[in-house]
Amino acid sequence: MDTVALAAPAFVILINEFWRFSMLCPKCHNEFEQIVFGDIEIDRCTTCKGLWFDMLEKEDLLSIEGSEEIDLGPEQVDPKYAAMRDIECPRCAQTMLAMVDKDQYHIKFEACPACYGTFFDAGEFRDLKEHTVLERFNQMVHTISSKFE
Repeated sequence: MDTVALAAPAFVILINEFWRFSMLCPKCHNEFEQIVFGDIEIDRCTTCKGLWFDMLEKEDLLSIEGSEEIDLGPEQVDPKYAAMRDIECPRCAQTMLAMVDKDQYHIKFEACPACYGTFFDAGEFRDLKEHTVLERFNQMVHTISSKFE
C-alpha cells in the first residue's frame, strides 16, 4: 500500500480535530464545548450558549425526545446576539445566511451555504422544538390566506 493511501485517513482525522478545537462562536467569539445527546456531538458556546449544528445534526436532534435540554438559553433570545447577522461560519469562514424557520417564522438562525452548518442563538433550538398549537394554527391561517391572494 502506498504512503498516500496510509496518510489520507490520518490527515482527515487531524483536520477534524483542528476544526473542533479551533472553532469560535460566530457571535461572541468565545470557545465552544462539545456536548453529546443521543450519540450526536454538537458544539455549544461556553459564553453566550449559542448552538452550532454540523450538517443534519439539527434535523436528527429534532426527532429525539428531550433534545431541547441541550439548549441552556433563556426563553427570550438576547437581543444583542439576535440582531447580529453578518457573521462568518466557525467551520469554513464563509459568510453565513440569515434564515427563518419555514414553520415558525419568528425563529431566525444562520446557515452556512458552503458546509451547511447552522447556528442558533441560545433559546432558539428549544423554541424550535416547542411548536405550539397556536403557532400551528397561525401557520395554517397564513397558508390558507396566501392561497387567496
